[in-house]
Amino acid sequence: MDEPAERTWVTTGHYWEDAAGYARAVRVGDHIWVSGCTATEDNGVQITDPAEQTRRSIDQIEGVIEKLGGKLNDVVQTRMYISDLANIKPIALAHGERFKEIRPANFLAQVGLSSGILVEIEAEAVVGSGSAMRLIP
Repeated sequence: MDEPAERTWVTTGHYWEDAAGYARAVRVGDHIWVSGCTATEDNGVQITDPAEQTRRSIDQIEGVIEKLGGKLNDVVQTRMYISDLANIKPIALAHGERFKEIRPANFLAQVGLSSGILVEIEAEAVVGSGSAMRLIP
């Protein structure tokens, strides 16, 4: 019988991770799943710029993937939830700043988010996949 794959996870210490019983990111084998990430200042104040919220969310994603042994270029899919389609351009362009060369699959939907949250981003990564990328036109 095969040994079960080890499950490793990281938390950021955010209240809701413990209260709701979830991890910021989970790794099983070479796969990493990152829970939805949002952006606030360290003092809890909301950032009001949609592009900056996107950048900070991606920074969080990168940080937890690295803690689990991966790199941002290992991301194979992102899912973006935005509160207002009027913000799609700055959010999409900020996403493109970090993922233009990585080219993960992407999903975007307008949803109801907590007050002040303009974008929430989840990600999936396969460790090592970013070292051998190619385009098939």
